Amino acid sequence: MDIISHLTRTVSPAVLEDGGSPAKKNLLEQFYAIFAARLADNDTFSRFANENIARDDNAFYDRVWTEDAHRDQISRELAGKHNVDATASRGLITMAAPLAFHEIKSLAGNTPVPQFLNDNLNSYQHHIPAWAGSVLPANAAAATNAPLSDTTSTAPLQKEEEEQGSFMKALLPIIGLIILGALAWALLRGCQENPEPVATPAAATQQAAATDGSASVIGDVEPASLSIATGENSQLYACRMSVGDETLQTNVMNALTGAFGDEANKCRADVDDNFAVDMPASAQLATILPIVKNVPNASMIIKGDDITVNAPDKDALDKLVTDLQAAAPAMTVQAEGPLDIQGEIDDSLAAADVAMTNLGENPDPRDVARALSIQVINFQVDEAVIPEVNKALLDRAAEIINNVPDMKLMIVGHTDSQASDSYNMELSQERADSVKAYLVSQGVDEAKLNTKGMGESEPIADNSTEQGRFRNRRIEFLVNDEVVDANDGMMVDGDSLDPDMNPLDSNNDDLLPNNDDATQGTVVDPTN
Repeated sequence: MDIISHLTRTVSPAVLEDGGSPAKKNLLEQFYAIFAARLADNDTFSRFANENIARDDNAFYDRVWTEDAHRDQISRELAGKHNVDATASRGLITMAAPLAFHEIKSLAGNTPVPQFLNDNLNSYQHHIPAWAGSVLPANAAAATNAPLSDTTSTAPLQKEEEEQGSFMKALLPIIGLIILGALAWALLRGCQENPEPVATPAAATQQAAATDGSASVIGDVEPASLSIATGENSQLYACRMSVGDETLQTNVMNALTGAFGDEANKCRADVDDNFAVDMPASAQLATILPIVKNVPNASMIIKGDDITVNAPDKDALDKLVTDLQAAAPAMTVQAEGPLDIQGEIDDSLAAADVAMTNLGENPDPRDVARALSIQVINFQVDEAVIPEVNKALLDRAAEIINNVPDMKLMIVGHTDSQASDSYNMELSQERADSVKAYLVSQGVDEAKLNTKGMGESEPIADNSTEQGRFRNRRIEFLVNDEVVDANDGMMVDGDSLDPDMNPLDSNNDDLLPNNDDATQGTVVDPTN
């Protein structure tokens, strides 16, 4: 688990809305390491472990470091070492602290955060500067062992005379290693014409270009992901993937076909350069997928370096975790934690807000649909009334939709399986209509929006666990061609339309793995 790489990929784009300079990215990268070392202290973490920390809680940083002198030293040292204005440095780390806290808690899952950070000390230890020992608790400072980092001074060391020469003889090799390491680092940095953050993966350099030739404003690419669920008889019950190119899509599809045969054709793909073109677990998929297939009503989400699994039977779940960890030792495998509905809602809204902020001017409708699909609209049971908490985000969406001339969106409602097919179909249609009605009430041209109720027919997770059912109850936003409106079969705005969303291809299934039927907004699983 590379904690710094994860935070650089997820938090930095939210803090550096303009993309940020390499200096600011490096500053944040080093702050994450200091921050992680601080949270690794039980006494520090216990002060706010039970608080509901908001992602925009700018006072949170002050509660992590309660001493003014420590906060000033951190912002001053980071500013000086990375040639960033001191005021800007303080602002960056103030914004980053609550966001990084949420990400670290999410990574830790059911493991206590201090234990998780101490277990993964090696992933961030080498980013901690020597001076940070004075702003960390004694136990955290000792755990860092004052590692060499890019802020280690190359100034001559001040040596004190000792009465016994043996001490200095023992110390000289250590001094030599420190100086050698510092010089090597300086040489490496000097050889880089445009140094990038150390922990930024190569895939993060992918950029999306708008169709008019102007660059879209986006952050680092999202990790490629695969989400599957099995049914009662271990058949492929649900399948989604989000990948950066067709090569990775083909590799994943080949593995799915090898494990599930023709059932793999139901896997829906979102192929877009907003996602990474590599999947760390792809080489092990041929081994991983049969393990999951053998567990009825199981679910698995692969995202980045993490594999999260669930199953209704605890013994089967424990064995699934053990078997997958053995099959993919380089991955972090964990059982899905208990469902935290409010946390899921809050995290989804924050992520959707960041995604919409990163859209830039004249955004691609696909990116708009994807950003809107991130949010969880948690309707009350048997109701179609939009919760107040979602309205601010939908208000922003209304403004964006109005400002993009040719944008047309399909709002799709989905339910879990806990009712009759006909009831779920009607309820999902009502919920999609409710979202459309609200957007129209905020000034969106009604002609830009269609709705569709899918009931329980397109699950993205299992329906045997609370977490899976929660994930299946969702609103998705799609972008589809105008020719779709000429079809007559599926339910769109209460009228029957053909279930094939792309009449230009040779089939009629709407579930092609190559995603040529529709351009779909990705539903991001708020638990990863």
